[in-house]
Amino acid sequence: MLEKFKKEWLTAPGTNILAGVVVALALIPEAIAFSIIAGVDPMVGLYASFLIAVIISFVGGRPAMISAATGAIALLIVPLVNDYGVDYLLAATILMGVIQLVFGLLKVGKLMKFIPNSVMIGFVNALAIMIFMSQIEHIFGISIDSYVYVIATLFIVYVFPKFIKKVPAPLIALVVLTGVYIIFGSNVGTVGDLGTIERSLPSFFIPDVPFTMETLMIILPYSLSMAVVGLVESLLTARIVDNATDTYSSKNKESRGQGIANFITGFFGGMGGCAMIGQSIINVRSGATTRLSTFTAGVFLMFLIIVLGDWVVQIPMPILAGIMVMVAIGTFDWNSFKYIAKAPRTDSFVMLITVTIVLFTHNLAIGVIVGVIFSALFFATKISKVDVHLEEMKNTITLSFEGQIFFASIDTTLEQIDFKKYEKPVQLDFSKAHLWDDSAVDAIDTIVRKFEEKGNIVHIRELNTDSRKIVKELSQLNEQHLT
Repeated sequence: MLEKFKKEWLTAPGTNILAGVVVALALIPEAIAFSIIAGVDPMVGLYASFLIAVIISFVGGRPAMISAATGAIALLIVPLVNDYGVDYLLAATILMGVIQLVFGLLKVGKLMKFIPNSVMIGFVNALAIMIFMSQIEHIFGISIDSYVYVIATLFIVYVFPKFIKKVPAPLIALVVLTGVYIIFGSNVGTVGDLGTIERSLPSFFIPDVPFTMETLMIILPYSLSMAVVGLVESLLTARIVDNATDTYSSKNKESRGQGIANFITGFFGGMGGCAMIGQSIINVRSGATTRLSTFTAGVFLMFLIIVLGDWVVQIPMPILAGIMVMVAIGTFDWNSFKYIAKAPRTDSFVMLITVTIVLFTHNLAIGVIVGVIFSALFFATKISKVDVHLEEMKNTITLSFEGQIFFASIDTTLEQIDFKKYEKPVQLDFSKAHLWDDSAVDAIDTIVRKFEEKGNIVHIRELNTDSRKIVKELSQLNEQHLT
């Protein structure tokens, strides 16, 4: 236990603290922007980012991953805020946490193994495009100065690491270029232009909503959507960070941690949130590997608001936009173009449809779900091909089945069989086939019945152990049919 604590908290503390500082600076405009999208006060998003980051650093399953207020959740809650107000949003956030905690206890993290690689590639690419598109308003159509700051930021981010490795390049860009702005001034937008930042800590209170079944019915659909979207995005982000750091994380613990974080956040005036892939990548690329970086990001975010608020509002947005452009470039899988050309057409289609749905709906979870559905349909179609071969021997007629027999392959299987009267006994050979479900068993019953109606004697042979078991449990056939 002590070794685990040291590894997850005390490995390279200086590097992880500096990485957390960079993430905190990047969280402020994001949290404010998401609050504006949701139609709530900027502090609702800032409190959520502070609380979720700090709480998840203790109870989450993935060290170095950043969780905070996110755009995916903000988009879902717009109608709730418009129709019922902020208190109902906070109540929905609390219920969201409960649902996620239950999902975690039910070990929903195991479902991650059912997300294919093509969907993962689509998810990552769609997110990279969304990150880039979200920064356009802070770069283009403002002034020449904005372009200069973006170019200078990208120059520092890509060049300085070759000479200075101990201090994250994004932090250097933020400090140096903000100093230049404060000293010389420029025609650029700043963090302060996004909204008013209050210098106060969040306080505990119970949302002012009626504790009735009617209230539950109002918030339940939103809470469920928030919980599902938040978990999908969090678990996919965890998987991406796993790959980036060559480590493994507990997806079920992450699910429970997300639930605990959102549950507590709702009582302190924060909106719901989940893992943020952009900030997580900034964190990892800044050298973070431990929970200390996530904890630092949350604590330093609050420090920036309360102590350095006057300085924070002067940070030019083009600097933060430049850092996020770097994240978008690094996030996008540039091998996707080769993948489209070389991968099976169905995989390429799944990847492209995932990207398209995400960009069309601005909802990562919907894109992933649609991608998984299409992938499952293509897979089912691919394995539903069953070949039936008829061979006439001296004493028997043998029908050999080859393939996976289940609900999707029943029709193609039956279409290949000529049900007629044979002068010899009919053997159904399943040595190269597997029966998967009750539909397969029902199909076998149907085949035997149709042959016997024509006056044939039918025997079933070479069923493997699992297929024989399911036939004995579900079939209407007699034992004499099985050999």
